[in-house]
Amino acid sequence: MKYLALLITLVSINFIQKTDKLTGRYNYLIEDDNAYIQKDKITFKDSVFVFDNKYLPKGKISYGNVILLDNFINTDLIISIPKDQIAKDTIPFFMHDKKSSSANYLDEVVGKGKLIRIK
Repeated sequence: MKYLALLITLVSINFIQKTDKLTGRYNYLIEDDNAYIQKDKITFKDSVFVFDNKYLPKGKISYGNVILLDNFINTDLIISIPKDQIAKDTIPFFMHDKKSSSANYLDEVVGKGKLIRIK
């Protein structure tokens, strides 16, 4: 009986846990002079993202306390997204330059924007 209760508990915990991964299609907007400008569409799947613009490279997604999008538009730009925001339809993000003069480039924000889910 103990094992049955343990099995039921483990299965219910597994169903309750939600995957904290970006999936789906989004418009991305960049903030410029306090206005948001729509740039392109982006598709997320597991740990890779792809732009609709075929000339932009694929990028990698790193999941941790903060979600990082590496190789965003160019190789020096990285995007950070707070983990608690990915369940929302509008996700704010911050841009960082890998060639920043600060010791940790994630400490210096060079721009910001939003991802808006396409339904």
